[in-house]
Amino acid sequence: MTTPGSDLAVLPRLVIPAGELAERFSRSSGPGGQGVNTTDSRVELSFDVARSPSIPADLRPRLLARLAARLTDGVLTIAASEHRAQLANREAARLRLVSVLRDAAAPPPPKRRPTRPTRGSKERRLAEKKRRGEVKRGRRARNEDGG
Repeated sequence: MTTPGSDLAVLPRLVIPAGELAERFSRSSGPGGQGVNTTDSRVELSFDVARSPSIPADLRPRLLARLAARLTDGVLTIAASEHRAQLANREAARLRLVSVLRDAAAPPPPKRRPTRPTRGSKERRLAEKKRRGEVKRGRRARNEDGG
């Protein structure tokens, strides 16, 4: 669990200092009764991916490429308004930011090495095709007289 105002540990080699995170608060829509009109419970958490000194140089291009659709001028913004309490929304935004950055920083999957079907799988496929053909041939012979 992360606490608002503390550093964010995304990966062992990527820790975001609290000073690099910017939070904005606004009024949230949704549940909250009369309090929804007066409480700034919605949280927008922003992190400058493009210019952050805490991102390792070899990781920055991967993050920028994978998050390109979500970045505005190199800044990633996460909004949280699912809770009624501002503190809960701050926590949710921080957890979501960690999750997004972890997914984007994950190494690419290994390249698929093409393989050929085994002899057994070819034989099973052909046997199944033959069996289906027999089933259909049997239906055809029965229905010729009745139409």
